[in-house]
Amino acid sequence: MFYDRAKIYVKGGDGGNGCIAMRREKYVPFGGPWGGDGGRGGDVIFKADQGLNTLIDFRYKKHFKADKGQNGMGKNMNGAAGKDLVVRVPAGTVVREAETGRVIADLVEDGQQVVVARGGRGGRGNVHFASGTNKAPRIAEKGEPGEERWLELELKLIADVGLIGFPNAGKSTFISMVSAAKPKIADYPFTTLVPNLGVVSVGLDRSFVLADIPGLIEGAAQGIGLGHEFLRHTERTRLLIHMVDTAGTEGRDPVEDIKIINRELELYDPKLAQRPQIIAANKMDIQPQAEENLARIKAEFGDKYEIYPISAATNRGLDKIIIRAADLLDQIPREELHPVTEEKVTVFEPAERFNVKRDYDGNWRVTGKEIERHVAMTYLEEEESVERLQRIMRLMGLEQALIDAGVKEGDIVRIGDWEFEWTD
Repeated sequence: MFYDRAKIYVKGGDGGNGCIAMRREKYVPFGGPWGGDGGRGGDVIFKADQGLNTLIDFRYKKHFKADKGQNGMGKNMNGAAGKDLVVRVPAGTVVREAETGRVIADLVEDGQQVVVARGGRGGRGNVHFASGTNKAPRIAEKGEPGEERWLELELKLIADVGLIGFPNAGKSTFISMVSAAKPKIADYPFTTLVPNLGVVSVGLDRSFVLADIPGLIEGAAQGIGLGHEFLRHTERTRLLIHMVDTAGTEGRDPVEDIKIINRELELYDPKLAQRPQIIAANKMDIQPQAEENLARIKAEFGDKYEIYPISAATNRGLDKIIIRAADLLDQIPREELHPVTEEKVTVFEPAERFNVKRDYDGNWRVTGKEIERHVAMTYLEEEESVERLQRIMRLMGLEQALIDAGVKEGDIVRIGDWEFEWTD
């Protein structure tokens, strides 16, 4: 099955907890803190693989979580880092954040990688919190939670040549004759419901990838028929072969067919209309309509496009158009496929440290990435750790913000998954 869209959940590994431990050895009085740090959580990494051409794997598995970091141990031993999770995706996959639609990565090269969910850092052991006034601290940090998010994946096939045209124009027959691809072929419209890829060999050391793009009809750019689902697969091609039913066996005018398809390309993406294109005037074995219409096609488009009369069913003229396509590809730089974007200047905008608002039941909800991280990394069962968290809240201004908002004795304050009772 061919799938070119998927929605999945990814989560980086949580960091390991820091350890609270004291040195207890004979002849070593007042040994002091000896707790090691937790290990870093693993990252979730997407890696482009040219051997894949569908997102079907993400239909059956939608949750991907990297390994957690190992907890710190006594004797000042640090925990091991969590193993990264490498997820293979087809080359040509666009990765977006589901909530915002922001593009995270466009993986176009084989082996290209991107971190889509970072693992949390390991918590520090109590050895880091010793001071001149606290020689044996019972303070350590829990591991930082790993990043988590929902992602939308969209596949845009990477092919050198895109085969476009109305249904039943002969595209499937063409690709089956010039490559080893074996698409479904039948004498009715919309036989092809998914894009087909084929590798076309031209001589011993020349080849290119050809994609049969199905479902293009009038209104495809607006979602009519199947074209809206598959027009995206023309975006990465460097050359288009426009297949037309020259004999008009479906009762359509071939001249008008060419105009309609090109109009749909322009409506979808104006750049596609400017892409190099050659016309394959198919079904020339059907006479006399084919000859008459070929003359009309040449009169209408001969000064703009190269036109090759062919018959995919009888293998007539296929060698000429394939050799010409290979020659044109030699002249079209691959860099045009993925133009270098303008240099982006990143402006630092500090995120809001916290936000205080009323919760659903009249109590208080505090949100904010920074404060939620502090709470998640605190050993709330340790009095000294809680006191440290209170100092952090005071220095951040959260305590005063709650007072200004009207918090009262006995109110519940929620931060992340935790609840605290307010005491003056």
